[in-house]
Amino acid sequence: MAITIKKNSAADSILRTVEERSGIDLGACLQCRKCTSGCPVSGSIQSPPSEVVRRLLMCAGNELLKTDLVWMCLTCGTCYARCPMKIDIASVMDALRAMALEKGAAKPQGDMPLFNREFLRTVESSGRSYDLSTIIGYKIGTKDFMKDADKFPAMLKKGKIALLPPSGADKQTVKKIFSKARKDKGTGK
Repeated sequence: MAITIKKNSAADSILRTVEERSGIDLGACLQCRKCTSGCPVSGSIQSPPSEVVRRLLMCAGNELLKTDLVWMCLTCGTCYARCPMKIDIASVMDALRAMALEKGAAKPQGDMPLFNREFLRTVESSGRSYDLSTIIGYKIGTKDFMKDADKFPAMLKKGKIALLPPSGADKQTVKKIFSKARKDKGTGK
């Protein structure tokens, strides 16, 4: 059975907005699926990176803002490293994430936007990621204080989480980066 996709100006504008915000020409994508085969979350999501790019190119509409990859993308860069055309899917996901927040699109199960904000807050304040601060901010935001609390002692014992914030970061440079990103509204210009 053939699937019909109707092009419309609103859907076309999503592609243009994503390309403008990310600085990526998605038309260069070969659909080789190397991004998907290397993606560490592709096994746990419904819409892998290659499918999201393909749907963008086929002028899918606002439903793309509700795909699980938008919030599950780790921005690890594996897709970029594997891509023969050097398409930075993480930047595309960042653009889609920003658009989803602006349009009030449905959020995934859990509260990934809260986690993202808390993670970035700790990077901005300490110059590096600080897991304990991120976890505390997330727990306060969700008001789910005891979920997974039983895992904390084992993580601490194995050295997977630090009690003290990291040192040695160039906090001033990090603050300048965040200031510029706020000024540019995440467009990368």
